[in-house]
Amino acid sequence: MADRSASALSLPEDWPAHPDPILALNRMGSFDWDLDAGLMDLDAQALEVFDLLPEEYDGRPESLTARVPPPEAARLDAAIAQAIKEGSENYGAYFRIRRRDGTPRWTHTQGYIRRDETGRPRRVVGIVRDATRELADSAARSLRAAQHEAFRQQTGVVQVISAALAHARTVQDVIDVLKDTHGVRHLGAASLVMGLLEAGRIRLVAEGPAGASVPGTHITRIDEPYPMSEVVRTLSPRYIESPEEFAADYPILWPHITDLRITSAAYLPLIAQARPIGAMGLLYDDRRGFSDEERAVLVALGSSIAQSLMRAMLYEQEKDLAQGLQQAMLPRTIPSVRGADIAVRYRSAALGRDIGGDWYDLIPLPGGTTSGAGRVGAVIGDVQGHDTHAAAVMGQLRIVLRAYAAEGHPPATVMARASVFLHELDTDRFATCLYAETDLSTGVVQAVRAGHIDPLVRRGDGTCHRVPVPGGLPLGLSAEFGRLEYPVATLELDPGDTLLLCTDGLVELPGTDVDDGMRGLAALVGEGPAEVRDLADRLIRMAEERGGDDDVALLLLHRRVRQATRPGGRLRQHVAPGDPEALTHARHLIRAAVRAWGAREQADEIELVADELMTNALLHTEGSAIVTLRALDGAAERRLRVEVEDSSSALPRRRDAGRDGVSGRGLLLVDRLADSWGVEARGGGKAVWCEFRLP
Repeated sequence: MADRSASALSLPEDWPAHPDPILALNRMGSFDWDLDAGLMDLDAQALEVFDLLPEEYDGRPESLTARVPPPEAARLDAAIAQAIKEGSENYGAYFRIRRRDGTPRWTHTQGYIRRDETGRPRRVVGIVRDATRELADSAARSLRAAQHEAFRQQTGVVQVISAALAHARTVQDVIDVLKDTHGVRHLGAASLVMGLLEAGRIRLVAEGPAGASVPGTHITRIDEPYPMSEVVRTLSPRYIESPEEFAADYPILWPHITDLRITSAAYLPLIAQARPIGAMGLLYDDRRGFSDEERAVLVALGSSIAQSLMRAMLYEQEKDLAQGLQQAMLPRTIPSVRGADIAVRYRSAALGRDIGGDWYDLIPLPGGTTSGAGRVGAVIGDVQGHDTHAAAVMGQLRIVLRAYAAEGHPPATVMARASVFLHELDTDRFATCLYAETDLSTGVVQAVRAGHIDPLVRRGDGTCHRVPVPGGLPLGLSAEFGRLEYPVATLELDPGDTLLLCTDGLVELPGTDVDDGMRGLAALVGEGPAEVRDLADRLIRMAEERGGDDDVALLLLHRRVRQATRPGGRLRQHVAPGDPEALTHARHLIRAAVRAWGAREQADEIELVADELMTNALLHTEGSAIVTLRALDGAAERRLRVEVEDSSSALPRRRDAGRDGVSGRGLLLVDRLADSWGVEARGGGKAVWCEFRLP
């Protein structure tokens, strides 16, 4: 019974089956990959899985590229490399092959990694099998999900880069974004090159890392056999999926980049407004081939970069236009002034093309004295806004203000007329301005202010302080509201003093008070160098280091200390109307001062002329008179200057008094006795002056 049972349960002669039949029946093939020799042995079933004939395979893994598309091969290589890196013994992966008839087939491989006693991988043995049915549904869905995730990640990188490019103002800003660690390296590129199209040539503007470009290709024609030239000609991207393809299609270029170990590359035309503006190349050293999704991402990246570049180039063109317009509107040169050292500076804001309407000017004025040191008008101003319109308005306003001043109008009139002109320009802009008319022979400065910040004066001993100047409304607004009054402040610059005029960009910062800024500027000027050019450089350097979104205009006027000066002095006396004793006292003071200054022989003449001018002021005007005597020391001569100020704007007239007349002889007397005389406007009044040469 037992024997019959044993006979009934007898096993087939080929049981148990050997591995080869088991693998063959399950449509599996085996492989043995020698990593040192770089050879892979495939059995007959494995060749059938890959749809290869024995004579079509030479034992090298590279021969499988006819069946394994580059993206699949790259993904498979990455899985094996990851297992080796992590020290794993096994790995498994699904991948697609392309059969002889071109149809795809899902394939699965599983391998065992053999290592030597040091842990170094030496061989990989495993199986490959047809997994088409197995993964017809689930594997395809999983792969699509994985590809979707990779596509989502790459799309996210494009979004991050596009967001960074949105803040790029210049071409260099765009380049910096791309070369940044958060840039295209997130897409896996090892290096990049980018060129811009200029007059039928491509000029290389970026390479990363350094040395990624080829010598002699920094400027190339679009008809040359280079990939960037090709994509510019065809307006289509060029994907190079293997080193062999690179070497075959671009034999001139390939020998120069072999050291970079490039395995694939993508060259993209940069197209904006339907025309090419350049090209960009992304070079990879760890992949072969590009999927459809990856190509779509790269095209989107190229479009974003092209739009940013076009915006940056237009921005730079507008900036150049604005800067050129502003430079044309500013004075080309500042005239040299006898008796003064002048320094002017201008700094554009950090806003690029947003050029403002800041300006400075120095205007030689008619008249003056016989000393050779003349009268000049110093101007600083700022038109509202930061654009080319502000620069254009500034230019017109500067020219008009210069013309009014050169005609000899008093400072208040110059400012009022400039305001009316700006109002009549039919523009919505207004301007702040400070105009300081300076007589360098006496040091008298008459300043008017239209909504601008006050000037500073640094004395010869290094102390610096703000000079309050009563102000009127900004230019344009004062005319609109019918308030054209501009009070005049009089200050004096002694030899060695420096007058500083600037725009608010030098003192104002967001969140700070202008008074604090003025105090800080005064301290900086007081500590600065004595020479005005060095001081101006230091102030502009400070403005650049601090940054800021406003332009800075600066004008420094230093009254020189005359060489070989002799002792002099100044007398200033107030004479009230209806007070004979005040007039008598003023005469005595004048006589004493003239004698003390070494002009005893001319004391009578000077006293007589001063008395005549004071009497005229008291008789023909309302209010008091102010008489000022100054001894002026020049290199060639000494002079004594008499000024009598009153509150009337009516100018005196020299006329013949007739044989029996009494009135009218005063100015004839002044003209006969003095060496020179004249009249200057002083705010709401005037000053009649005369000068005498002293021995």
